[in-house]
Amino acid sequence: MWGMGLKVRDVENRSLFERPRKIETAFQLVRGFCLVAILGVLALCGWVVWFSGRQVAAAQQRIYLLASGKAMEALAADRRDNLLVEARDQVRVFHEYFFTLDPDERVIRENISRALYLADGSAKRAYENLKEQGYYYGIVSGNISQRVTVDSVAVDLRTYPYYFRCWATERITRATVIVTRDLMTEGWLRTVSRSDDNPHGFLIERWNTVENRDIKTENR
Repeated sequence: MWGMGLKVRDVENRSLFERPRKIETAFQLVRGFCLVAILGVLALCGWVVWFSGRQVAAAQQRIYLLASGKAMEALAADRRDNLLVEARDQVRVFHEYFFTLDPDERVIRENISRALYLADGSAKRAYENLKEQGYYYGIVSGNISQRVTVDSVAVDLRTYPYYFRCWATERITRATVIVTRDLMTEGWLRTVSRSDDNPHGFLIERWNTVENRDIKTENR
């Protein structure tokens, strides 16, 4: 009986020692779970802050333009990203204004005025020379229409001001014939402030007509 009592006591003593171990193990499990949960919450908060920052930055890049009473969304970008595109369009728009003529003095005056906003005195001198030669008077009196199509524009961005060369085709409609001309011009682009009359913020300098020759004549 005495031996059996010792065995019972030994079992009870082992149980007493195992209970704290189990409690400690459970505590470690709870602590590990809490630590994982806290890290997960911190990671989620960090992602939310990062994602919100991206959304705010994207929203700030949005620009809304009002056209014909409708709001149109555009994206803001660094000018350097679109420099070549804007430079080419500046040259294209200038040539379309300068060389698009109809037998109407008001139309000629408005188009030339728009073109001169985009260029320096070299374009005005070309206009004055044509005016003195009676070119615009001949357009009006002869009921002539002139259209230009810009085929390509090459711009060299390696040096400033930016040199450009423009290749275009003129189509001159007269009473009895249609004349097609090959037009090539050159000049330099200097950056200026943007405005309603000059939205790209370039000024064409030292503009010069390199070639303007007839390539085809068709009877009407």
